[in-house]
Amino acid sequence: MLTFEARDGRPIAYHLIGSSNGDASAIVVPGGPCRGAEYLEDLAGAADAAGRALAVLHPRGTPTTGGLSRGWWTDADDLVDLADHLGLPAVDVVAHSAGTRLALAAWARTPERVGSLALITPAAAWFTDAPRDSLEIGRRRNDPLVDRALDSLTGPDPRDQAEFERAREIEGPAGYARWTDRERRHAAVGGWSLAALDAYFTDIPGDAVERIIAAPARPALVIAGDGDILVGVRTVEAYAEAIGAELQWLEGCGHYPWVEQPEAFRSALAGWLRSR
Repeated sequence: MLTFEARDGRPIAYHLIGSSNGDASAIVVPGGPCRGAEYLEDLAGAADAAGRALAVLHPRGTPTTGGLSRGWWTDADDLVDLADHLGLPAVDVVAHSAGTRLALAAWARTPERVGSLALITPAAAWFTDAPRDSLEIGRRRNDPLVDRALDSLTGPDPRDQAEFERAREIEGPAGYARWTDRERRHAAVGGWSLAALDAYFTDIPGDAVERIIAAPARPALVIAGDGDILVGVRTVEAYAEAIGAELQWLEGCGHYPWVEQPEAFRSALAGWLRSR
């Protein structure tokens, strides 16, 4: 594990994946939010396939960096500070799920520091008025475990860490298009806390969406699963259109494409990284 010092003096953790033939030339932001970054694994070997080394940020609130987020809008500073630490005047950013919010904030606040964006199964409903189809996708599975997960996801918010961890167990099947041993093992990787999740959504400007849309155009790719219950399909289509991103769908895939469709995911992300 490596660390760098953020502008407020806070040590922030990161680690490297991919090619060892050069310095890191892109930054990866995990989701959760604030989930332990090990759940990203090695992104199905996409970095090696592209001949790139990637620095995986461990945001504030993750187990390795600790503390609490200052809100994803402000925590975008940490992405820029890691780019400074790596000596990158402009950086390609790969982000997953809730981590895409932080990536978009960096693009909106410091557009000159973001070269391109690869956004994996992005949280999208907050960004568009498109009707959500997550429940529709989930109910089509006709699976009691998925139905139970959906009931939990749409029920009352957890009140404490114990309820949060129990909800995570129940909701696991909703994250994947299938629920085999591979998916079960992956769902248990990467701890996070309710306090960290709550802090991630604090102090966000009311015009965040408008500022992101108004940011100078950057090459952007959205990689999405056609069976992703957690973020849906219609919302992701509208999200990609709003930011002018290329959209690549992976068939038979939920929220974690490097787990569920590793070959297709590796091809999509490595192709994008090679083109930058």
